[in-house]
Amino acid sequence: MTAPQALTAEFLRLPGIRHGFFTRVGGVSEGVYASLNGGVGSRDSPEAVAENRSRAAAALGVTPERLAVPYQIHSADAAAISEPWAPGDRPSCDALVTATSGLALGVTGADCGMILFAEPRAGVIGAAHAGWKGALTGIVEATVAAMEKLGARPGDIAAALGPCIGPKSYEVGPEFMSAFAAAGEDTGRYFAPSRNAGHSMFDLNAFIAARAARAGVGAFEDLKLDTYADEERFFSYRRKTHRREPDYGRLMSAIVLD
Repeated sequence: MTAPQALTAEFLRLPGIRHGFFTRVGGVSEGVYASLNGGVGSRDSPEAVAENRSRAAAALGVTPERLAVPYQIHSADAAAISEPWAPGDRPSCDALVTATSGLALGVTGADCGMILFAEPRAGVIGAAHAGWKGALTGIVEATVAAMEKLGARPGDIAAALGPCIGPKSYEVGPEFMSAFAAAGEDTGRYFAPSRNAGHSMFDLNAFIAARAARAGVGAFEDLKLDTYADEERFFSYRRKTHRREPDYGRLMSAIVLD
């Protein structure tokens, strides 16, 4: 059996904290989902997804029921939890925070940003799913605010952005840039000209980093790994769309306090 392959961020290699940005390697799913698909919203076999999540949980040193992953809705909503929820009670939000040891917080994605947070002094961690919409409406700031309520200090928070669609792969139309302009963002900072007239290349990485800075995060690391460009290691929604494939797998990222 191939073990799940997880990447780690230097800023999160902290005493008492374990984390992983899991690749697509090391699971049991087949076809377009091969192999470590963590997406319960995919049309993959539920048994395969459950086994994949179980393997990710084991890699973090927790049992499957102690890996908490919310129902993601591209929102700016963050929830604090202190114990696993009952089956069927999964909250609808895009970030989780906790101060509970042995409770792993996870998010899934396939181009969207997955951000893991840790404040070791206070013993508070977080995990956030940040697509363009969530990032624009404030999911990073909401995660930091939720951590503060548990005793974290923003300046002591370390955060890391895992694999997501990179600026050389993320082409968008004019209405996309207009949404950022309407929100008062500096479009010249995050958008570059595309080879296709009327389109632009969006730098989600830089935008998430900027939002982390606005939230007062003390240390931010970007793994700078492009999900679209690296098919061997990562799932990608946009790659699936361009190829007109029927569905796609989801990557998992998670963090836990010892």
